[in-house]
Amino acid sequence: MFRDLIKKIAAELARRNIPYMIIEGQAVLLYGEPRLTRDIDVTLGLGIDGLEKITEAVKALGLAIQVANVEDFVGKTMVLPTLDGRSGIRVDFISSFSAYERQAIERAKEVKFDSTPVRFASLEDVVIHKVVAGRARDIEDVVTVLLKNPGYDKKYIQDWLADFDRSLGGNHLPAFEEIISNLRA
Repeated sequence: MFRDLIKKIAAELARRNIPYMIIEGQAVLLYGEPRLTRDIDVTLGLGIDGLEKITEAVKALGLAIQVANVEDFVGKTMVLPTLDGRSGIRVDFISSFSAYERQAIERAKEVKFDSTPVRFASLEDVVIHKVVAGRARDIEDVVTVLLKNPGYDKKYIQDWLADFDRSLGGNHLPAFEEIISNLRA
């Protein structure tokens, strides 16, 4: 179910030349261990000014938009929540606006689902997303991904987390360093 829907989304976004990457739970499945995930999160290489292009793609995919006032909701949250009526799978399309997100989309890893190329966030960007989210489940995902993939680019992760700590506040870099320290213990 998820795989077929991801293929459909990837093909439609490619057809419309909309840069994207699959993030969160579906990306964790690529790098980590199988786990339950109920949705598909897609970061788009478009900001709020690309909303019309996004809604056209959503309609072509046959997805139902889950909010009444699309412009207001997306303007406030940067997320367009949709639902695939056939499978009941929620698909969130996330507008990007930061230099980090643009770079992460460029770094996305292409994986073939049958003959369909699908762009997933890089391992490092999955880790960054999860550390910034910081929930217990996210930290478990980080541990699993790092244990399974020891050849990751630690400096890239550290540099972006330090940047987030400076610009947004928080302790993302120390949290990541603690995860790494615990992995060595």
